[in-house]
Amino acid sequence: MAFTMYALQVLAYVFVGVVGLVVLAAAVLYVIDRSQTKDAILRNYPVIGRFRHLFSTLGEFFRQYFFAMDREELPFNRAQRVWVERASHGKGNTLAFGSTRNLGVPGTPIFMNAAFPPLDDQFSTTEPLEIGPTARQPYLAPSIFNISGMSYGAISKPAVQALSRGAKAAGVWMNTGEGGVSPYHLEGGCDIVFQIGTAKYGVRDSEGNLSDDKLREVAAHDQVRMFEIKLSQGAKPGKGGILPGAKITPEIAAIRGIQPGQDSISPNRHREVDSFSDLLDLIAHIRDVTGKPVGFKACIGSADPFVELFDLIKTRGPDSAPDFITVDGGEGGTGAAPMPLMDLVGLPLREALVRMVDLRDRYGLHDRIRIIASGKLVNPGDVAWALCAGADFITSARGFMFSLGCIQALKCDRNTCPSGVTTHNPRFQKGLVVHEKDKRVAAYAKGIIKEVETIAHSVGVSEPRKMGRRHVRIVQDDARSIQMNELYPSYPTNGAKA
Repeated sequence: MAFTMYALQVLAYVFVGVVGLVVLAAAVLYVIDRSQTKDAILRNYPVIGRFRHLFSTLGEFFRQYFFAMDREELPFNRAQRVWVERASHGKGNTLAFGSTRNLGVPGTPIFMNAAFPPLDDQFSTTEPLEIGPTARQPYLAPSIFNISGMSYGAISKPAVQALSRGAKAAGVWMNTGEGGVSPYHLEGGCDIVFQIGTAKYGVRDSEGNLSDDKLREVAAHDQVRMFEIKLSQGAKPGKGGILPGAKITPEIAAIRGIQPGQDSISPNRHREVDSFSDLLDLIAHIRDVTGKPVGFKACIGSADPFVELFDLIKTRGPDSAPDFITVDGGEGGTGAAPMPLMDLVGLPLREALVRMVDLRDRYGLHDRIRIIASGKLVNPGDVAWALCAGADFITSARGFMFSLGCIQALKCDRNTCPSGVTTHNPRFQKGLVVHEKDKRVAAYAKGIIKEVETIAHSVGVSEPRKMGRRHVRIVQDDARSIQMNELYPSYPTNGAKA
């Protein structure tokens, strides 16, 4: 009995002590909040106002997991992410009962199934397609679906390693992003597209200019198949790359040719490219130095300025043309970008792609210039739509990030990514186990390709690149659909898909 009384007394003292500490902490916070001048809510509602910040922070979490419907969330909804997750685990994406997709939303593609599709033994997989026929070392690209540009720096070492190994297993290429090629890009043995950003990371001299010697060093790697000049990207057209200093380790700095720990901000455009004439000169120079196909990546605000480019190609001859053009939609993503540029600048891919394809075909360059579509294409329907629109290849960055385990935490720029994809903090990187994630990367790529082939088979063609605008309808504002070739008539070409 005495022990019980003693225990109760101890508990009472502890309770009083805890209450006292809470009261003291509240009093201290009250004084701090009332005296600070930066936040009006805290100044007017000391202590209590702090719950607003807490709930605002937690709101993102609760919306993602509890309140948002499967197809409501942005930038990628739960249905899209779950598809990637299941594909990357090698699980089937067969569903029961019925679709949860609202087919009346304007812009929704509806593929037109054939009355008599090919029999199973009449269908073939996608054939490899040559890029850069005039280069000394053309590239016979094996896959329609590939990994878009993600720099080592923007994403972590284990993320790059897993992507490289997974790309090799799936037979897809991997774009380095503008941060240069690292040993981790090369270690998996996959095909590499080296992206040259405006800061020339990885191929720059001591003054930041393009170095022919560095170009030759990079081109000496057999895995490096092509070079892509980045003019702009969809998430931040008109703005250079942004890599916070907290994410620039000594190794990343050495690969890029910059100082560690300092913010890495690329120029908003290539200093030596003031016109399309300059661009064609630069393409020709890099192709001559490296011997490999060279193209460019751009987010377009209008197709009109590019008429001048194609007029120049017509004047100079088809050998002067870029070997490929990567069209990035204004809805594209990135690790860090100003909100006005991310939200408001650049044509969405749904418009930009067809305009660039039509320009190419109007000038008779269908077999000379390959078109690569990039920008929020993570599911089979997205990829199939882009092929119907006229793309030759599709690349995705965020789809492959999801396959690595990205949970859309929206912390890419803070070095605190909880899944280890975009952080250089060893604590978080431990969660990304390379020998497990590389299998998921490969399974995701193979899953996309298989289901795009399923769509192609359904619409009645023998392989995916034979799909054209006549095979898909686009839902309009009144919920009716119109065939894509009526909205955007195709130009006749030797290999066209009307």
